[in-house]
Amino acid sequence: MDLGDCYRLLGLRSGASFADIKASYRRLAQQYHPDINPDDNKAKDKFIALTEAYKLLLTVVLPEEETAAHKDRVSTSSGRDRPKATHREKTPSTKAQPQQPGTPKPPNLVEIEQRLKWKTYEQLQRFLQERRFPQAIALAEALSDRLSGDAEVRQWLAVAYQLWGRALISENQLLKARIYLKKALKTDPHNKSLWYEVQRDFERLEQIF
Repeated sequence: MDLGDCYRLLGLRSGASFADIKASYRRLAQQYHPDINPDDNKAKDKFIALTEAYKLLLTVVLPEEETAAHKDRVSTSSGRDRPKATHREKTPSTKAQPQQPGTPKPPNLVEIEQRLKWKTYEQLQRFLQERRFPQAIALAEALSDRLSGDAEVRQWLAVAYQLWGRALISENQLLKARIYLKKALKTDPHNKSLWYEVQRDFERLEQIF
């Protein structure tokens, strides 16, 4: 299940707000809850899918109060202790300086991203332990898109690709397995330990072929 599927399951457009996601899930969960539909297996499956989609979206969509708090802190700190211009003096006009690449993020934003990162990691581990590899990959890809410069996140995504590749070998889906093993190497190309493991997986593939 990718992020697009999650939004569609909840009846939302891609990029919907945290509040919309929460409201839609509550409405649909109440409609398909097993307690309300005790003998309806389709309703039960729908409820499970809705819950998975909701949990996945919560890992990548921040609550409005967190992003609003960040904006308030930034605007307050930027305007603090700034003297007001009187009618006798004009505020000097300055050209806006473009933000230089590599400018550090505000500490509170870094903290939010770190909480998101490790919360997602815990969910990723659960998916991998339960062998729910497509969900694990969708989760890791979403986190990698958000934290594209994080080496640890790239490593987690590469491991998810590799484990899915191994599972596909066991299921005799050899062409698909090769694709995901290659993705693992491409995602984290400087990881020697991963490289050796994937090479052994490719050797297994060659023996089966």
